[in-house]
Amino acid sequence: MKQLDKLLAKSFVGPFIVTFAIALFVLLMQILWLYLDDIAGKGLSFFLIMELLAYKCVGLVPLALPLALLISSVMVLGNLAEHYELSSFKSAGVSLLRVIRIMIIFGMAGALVSYLCSDYVIPAANLQFGARMYDIQQKKPTLNMEPGVFNEDFNQFTIRLGNRDDDGRGISDVLIYDHTKANVGELSQITATNGEMYTAEGGSAFVMQLFDGHQYVEQRPGGRNGKSLPFMRTSFDTYTKVFDLSEFLLERHAASLFSTNRSMLSTWQLQEGVDSIDIDIAVRKQGLSNHLIAYLPELRRDTIKYRTVAPDRPMEGVYPTDSLEAEVEDSSATDTDIDLSNPPPYQARSKRTADGTVVRSKQQMKRIRSAEEHPLVMAASPWNGLQSALDSLPLDDRGRVYNRARSSIRSVTGQAQSTIRLLPGIQESRVKHIYDMHMKYSMALVCIIFVFIGAPMGAIVRKGGFGYPILVSIIFFVIFIILTIFCRKLAESFVVNGAFAGWLPCIILFPVSLWITFSAMNDAKLVNTDLAKDAFRRARDSKQVTAMRRMLAKS
Repeated sequence: MKQLDKLLAKSFVGPFIVTFAIALFVLLMQILWLYLDDIAGKGLSFFLIMELLAYKCVGLVPLALPLALLISSVMVLGNLAEHYELSSFKSAGVSLLRVIRIMIIFGMAGALVSYLCSDYVIPAANLQFGARMYDIQQKKPTLNMEPGVFNEDFNQFTIRLGNRDDDGRGISDVLIYDHTKANVGELSQITATNGEMYTAEGGSAFVMQLFDGHQYVEQRPGGRNGKSLPFMRTSFDTYTKVFDLSEFLLERHAASLFSTNRSMLSTWQLQEGVDSIDIDIAVRKQGLSNHLIAYLPELRRDTIKYRTVAPDRPMEGVYPTDSLEAEVEDSSATDTDIDLSNPPPYQARSKRTADGTVVRSKQQMKRIRSAEEHPLVMAASPWNGLQSALDSLPLDDRGRVYNRARSSIRSVTGQAQSTIRLLPGIQESRVKHIYDMHMKYSMALVCIIFVFIGAPMGAIVRKGGFGYPILVSIIFFVIFIILTIFCRKLAESFVVNGAFAGWLPCIILFPVSLWITFSAMNDAKLVNTDLAKDAFRRARDSKQVTAMRRMLAKS
């Protein structure tokens, strides 16, 4: 049996390496088109481009591994079945699962590599790739001085060359528009018959030395009536203009600036991000609920402290500890527990004992009695509705009451609308964090599932090489990609849970793999067309019998 494992291992390793390289190259070319516009024309070195490709290749490993395992499994089992070697193993009493045991081990190894790569290597590679791409996107294209073309590579300068010598140094019929002082209404134009251009200071400066030219400066109209039109014309024999080339150099920013992106986080960092988002949502809801206490003092204040903040900068929805210590801590508190000489910054809430009795402080009782004796309350007894209470007030007081009510309503609704507007975006970020975290495990598990799909499919189709195996593999891989994209959209639309959406492609493909494996073990056809053929044959025979009966009836 060890010879069988060696045979399968030798047959599997070669196609796996080839298909993995092909899959990685195809996926890399597909991604490269997205960044082609950012890379082209920037004068990047060969080693920098290779560095970018290496970072991106690492990020594509979890996607290329399942595809390589699927194609190579179909190829190996297809070759065995095509040359009747698989039938020989079965006739000798070797089951299909025993034959593909070494492939299952390869699939488990691929799952482990996929998870380790997703959790440890890819975040670091994506971090470096994102930082380098940002540097490249901020870099200006390489300086290109073509004759007859207006060049605007330099900030606030437009340069046109009439002609350029073959050595690239001599120029003629030069025109330069200077807009550095356009904000104060001053426009400058330089013309020259001929000149030279070259780089200096180790390539950090671009020098244009012009000969036999003129400089025209036009300023904003001034004078007492604004009618004077100052215009200056200067002639020169030699004029030297130096341009700074530092903006054309590639600056490297710190990679830590991009470390908060989801694709650059490991599983434990994603879990920390989810916890932080949960706290953020709770703090915003707490801030909204506590905002209502200013208008409804009898509401219970939410005093949960979600984050540790500096005393001088309390976070929204989180209140300093001093305001909490002034509250009644338990139901056994008495009036002497409250220090009336130093009242809290807001009204202390009432407490209830075990039998339902409300315990209030002296300060609360004093405010309640003051409210009961208020003219607005006394005028409303017996209660004849809110309108009667308002009618008892003077006209000036009614206007103030209405304005204060409108202001309170606007404040509450504005706070609520702001929270409602921000919460969906925060919750969507939470779902994306959860989905990305579980996809790391799902992409690892699908390596094993694809072995149980590819190997039985090779035994069923009985074709080796790159023809049928690639066709069959691409079908299942495209189904997996479609399921992944579809589940991501479901999660981001809050239709299903983010964790369930991450595992849903595996949940759908796992029963399919079991069915295909069971069919291959029993030498059954993947799709049984015998029943359809029998039904078609019966329908055709019945149609012929009916036609013969009609002919006999006519005769």
